[in-house]
Amino acid sequence: MIYLLSYYLLLNIIGFVLMGVDKKRAIRREWRIKESSLWWIAISGGAIGGFVGMRIYRHKTKHTTFTILFPTFALFHIVLLIYLYNLIA
Repeated sequence: MIYLLSYYLLLNIIGFVLMGVDKKRAIRREWRIKESSLWWIAISGGAIGGFVGMRIYRHKTKHTTFTILFPTFALFHIVLLIYLYNLIA
């Protein structure tokens, strides 16, 4: 279980940081992080960090797909973690 939690923690930190980096690059009109990369991190388990980063940095908040699907993926991963924890315990 510790490996699973470490995996989720790492992906959520990455998701959070990527939102901040992409916001900073957007302000500076620099090369941006691909949306597909943000989606892969979210789908893989980093949706909670990405969603928190979205709110803190106020980034991608006008994109309906991000505002709906990121919290949905985050909720899915929370439920999955609870299910797996109960399965193992």
